[in-house]
Amino acid sequence: MISKNKIARIAGALYLIYMIVFALADATRSKLIHMEDTSATFINIQTSGGYFKIGFVSDIIAGILFLLAVWTLYVLLRSVNQNVALLFLLLNAAGVTIQCLNTLNLYAAFLLTSGSEYLKAFQPDQLQAMAMYFIHLHESGFMISQFFFSAWLFPLGYVVYKSGFLPRILGIVLMAECFGWLLYPLQYFLFPSTMIVTISSTIGFIGEFSLTLWLLIKGVKQSKPALAEVDQ
Repeated sequence: MISKNKIARIAGALYLIYMIVFALADATRSKLIHMEDTSATFINIQTSGGYFKIGFVSDIIAGILFLLAVWTLYVLLRSVNQNVALLFLLLNAAGVTIQCLNTLNLYAAFLLTSGSEYLKAFQPDQLQAMAMYFIHLHESGFMISQFFFSAWLFPLGYVVYKSGFLPRILGIVLMAECFGWLLYPLQYFLFPSTMIVTISSTIGFIGEFSLTLWLLIKGVKQSKPALAEVDQ
């Protein structure tokens, strides 16, 4: 049987690799996409299609890594409260599913720059407008996934807090992060001109990155949970 310490370090390693791959995808994409310049974005994707596809594939790989990391967290924390642990797993899986399917919008934008024969039915400015439309659609889909990525943090924080083998402060920060991160999609859809995402993004980074480092470096306390909950 694998020890809790080993499971914790596997979860931390997977989470860290996920963060790196996701950052790579985002950095690759941000060099090519300029939301306020349709023509430049179209040309960038057309001339740097390889980089764009690297970002696309990296997004899919990041999603798989995230699911694996969260599954490992579920295995680690289900002894605390299986139902709550299952809840954070399902919420995260829903977010990853939406985000991965949403990458189809990016690929649609890429296909519009391919110069294929069937695209000759459209004028160049029409192709550019449609490509930017799919990029904006991808941005909206990404924000929809953030509702689930904020929601999963509360049950995660709860079981971390109750575990007895992880610091309670991490659980508190993660539960607070749930509400801070929720501001991100709410602002996008309800108050697009209000800049409040910087604070919530910082809280989110601190919470998840701290948990990742703790799992990877410290592992878990070698003791039974302080308050294990059994659901009938």
